[in-house]
Amino acid sequence: MYSFRNEEGLCSQSHAKKIILISFLGGKSSAAGALQSNGSPRVPAVIVFGDSIVDPGNNNNIKTLVKCNFPPYGRDFTGGKPTGRFSNGRVPSDFLAELFGVKEYLPAYLDPNLKTEDLLTGVSFASGATGYDPLTPQIASALSMSEQLKLFKEYVGKITAAVGEEQAATIVTESIYIIVCGSDDIANTYFITPFRKAQYDVPSYTDLMVDSASSFFKELYGQGARTIGVISVPPIGCVPSQRTLSGGLERGCSEKANQAAQLFNSKLSARIDALNAQLPGSRLIYLDIYSPFLDLIRNPSKDGFEVGNRGCCGTGNIEVSVLCTRLSDPKTCKDDTKFVFWDSYHPTERAYKILTTRTYNKYKSMFY
Repeated sequence: MYSFRNEEGLCSQSHAKKIILISFLGGKSSAAGALQSNGSPRVPAVIVFGDSIVDPGNNNNIKTLVKCNFPPYGRDFTGGKPTGRFSNGRVPSDFLAELFGVKEYLPAYLDPNLKTEDLLTGVSFASGATGYDPLTPQIASALSMSEQLKLFKEYVGKITAAVGEEQAATIVTESIYIIVCGSDDIANTYFITPFRKAQYDVPSYTDLMVDSASSFFKELYGQGARTIGVISVPPIGCVPSQRTLSGGLERGCSEKANQAAQLFNSKLSARIDALNAQLPGSRLIYLDIYSPFLDLIRNPSKDGFEVGNRGCCGTGNIEVSVLCTRLSDPKTCKDDTKFVFWDSYHPTERAYKILTTRTYNKYKSMFY
């Protein structure tokens, strides 16, 4: 669910050394540290893959029910526009693009209004409700990780046609790549649907997730990525919808889901260490979001929040995507800055900002 990292592309031994796996978050702060002394960005582009945490609107343009291009989504976005971002405003991919000094908003690759300059500074291929498990996007009719990679190959062709092979290769190699995925596998595919439980227990299912994630990392590396941020799964059992479905009358956190997330994260971290030794010219770093996000949920008042166990939209207990609409307005909170969650699954812009900023500031030296 939340965690991040980046990568580079084809050659450059010095700059082509980084694959950083991070954790999900969101935040907007000064991007000065991401700029060179001449004021230009240290990296040419930020390129993102994953799920709804970093989908800025790709699902608007595919046949799926998992959409949010309608009010009250986006009510705090520029102009109050519902763009397809699963929040009240900006999401982690936007904040990261700004923190790395590239641009304020990271657009969806499938946005029909994209211009060449948008492509050259990075896009998001993420699709809400996808996962590392190939079954997860099938259930939700979302873009699979392999389909996102195919779109990336198409993207490379477009920028090559625009600026030539040499400059395109530089963009691919020196860009920062972010991967945010895994929450929907655990929360939805494994614990809500019956399809995987009959075949896998939690340990074997998390093995499947890690193997699939590892294959994606290696394929992306094979396409030239070198600085890759992979976000760990957050305490998914504590998001409002999971509390409602599995937390009993008191809506406590689903410990089973949290334990599965922790197990996956530990295996992901170990796999990253192994890949670090296998992939020449790369550096893989696992960045955890589980602990800081859990602390934010359990102790919301430390950061000025008042509510950490339900979302702002509607009752805040179950509404997400097509359940969070104008019909939810009578019960939707007036001041979402007091809420950790916007809907029953996704944080508010303010929560994203706090988490992203803290993680960036803690690990930014590893990106350069």
